[in-house]
Amino acid sequence: MQNLDLVNRDPNNINDHIGVQFEDVIAEPDGAHSFECCWTCTRLCFNCSKNCCYKFLTLICALPFSLCWGCMFAVITFEHVWHITPCLRNWMINMGCLQKFFGTYVNCCLAPICEAIGLACSTIIVRHVNEPGDISRKG
Repeated sequence: MQNLDLVNRDPNNINDHIGVQFEDVIAEPDGAHSFECCWTCTRLCFNCSKNCCYKFLTLICALPFSLCWGCMFAVITFEHVWHITPCLRNWMINMGCLQKFFGTYVNCCLAPICEAIGLACSTIIVRHVNEPGDISRKG
């Protein structure tokens, strides 16, 4: 088991989209500033409530959720190892055999017919002659 990094807990950055700081949520535009002490206190209150609530929820829910997610990914792994991958391999083997039958049929039966039709049609010469009363004639 790898050493647990207690500082960088998201080494693959999978939760960057929820890295919410006070400045990401609350912002006062120019011309609409509150008192500095109020601004400082609201920032402190926001950060404290967010951190306390998150820590309380993780204290209560982290173990049951990690148990559920661990079991779910174990089931997914089991399904893939013992069911999905063997079924897919079986399908690929059977389709490979069918592909050989179909390829042989096309090469033996359809290809000669198409080749003969192609040779017959390649000798056709088309000439367009304008008749005196032909409306397609320009001029």
